[in-house]
This record gives sequence, C-alpha cells and structure tokens, in this order.
Amino acid sequence: MSDILIRPEAPDDDATISHLVSNAFGPGAYARAAFRVREQAPHDPALSFVIDLDGELAASVRLTPIVIGPCEGRLLGPLVVDPPLKSRGYGKALVRHALAEAGALGVRYVLLVGDPPYYGPLGFAPVPPGRVKMPGPCDPRRLLVAELEQGIVASLAGVVAGRP
Repeated sequence: MSDILIRPEAPDDDATISHLVSNAFGPGAYARAAFRVREQAPHDPALSFVIDLDGELAASVRLTPIVIGPCEGRLLGPLVVDPPLKSRGYGKALVRHALAEAGALGVRYVLLVGDPPYYGPLGFAPVPPGRVKMPGPCDPRRLLVAELEQGIVASLAGVVAGRP
C-alpha cells in the first residue's frame, strides 16, 4: 500500500466522486437512509479523503457530521472504489485513515450502514439493538459504530440526523 497517496478531498474531486458513487451504487443509491442523512448536512472536508494513483482518483470516503440525541459524531460514507481497482485494499486503507484522523480531531464515534464482515476488522461493531434509528429503512444488523471515545456508544440513543 506504500505506492498510494491518501490525500484530503479537494473541491475539484467532486465530479469524479459523484461519478464513482453513481457507478458503484446505481440510481437507487440516493433513496437509501444514509443518503437521507447526507442530504441534511454537507460532508466534512477535513475528514473526507481520496486515493490518488498517479493523478487519477481511485477511491473516496466522506464523513458527514451527525447527531444522535445530544451526541455529535460522523457518518462514514459513501466509501467507493473505482470498480476495476476493487479488492486491492484501497477501501480499507481509506477507512483506517479516516478513523485515525477523526480520532485525532476529537470525534467521539463514527457510524455507518454496512457489512459487518468487512467493517468489523476495521473497528466497527453493531449498534446496540433498538437504540439508534436511521431516518428511513435500514436493516438494524447493518448499523455499525466505531467508538473513538471509550464508552460513548452507551450514550447513543435516538434518530440519526445530519448536523449542518
């Protein structure tokens, strides 16, 4: 992985990221519960990163400010990798980098909707059942959280909302 450059997302990257998201998730992507949260608040440019391979954007991850009750955190996603470059570890490298940067900035937790086998080894665990809800349909088994402040998960209760 030493041949890749992880850098902060730049405004010029937006069109390419939108194209990658459309290709990866299809036209129904924006109807998902996580995208509903992202419509409420812009992603955090200080915590949104891309992988640059020789000047070409290969992958992206964005973190969006959220609140669950009184607890502020971030929603991870979309995490997207250019399809021909999948299974090379780029997505996992971006998630690790984003979590480290979020922790360094004092973010207390990072939430996402995703597959436990993929995100579990990266520090995510299921949200305690019935405590947190997305503003739309979401399989509660796929609602995962990375606790960056020890014990914060016990304080999470309510509906996820974007924090502008």
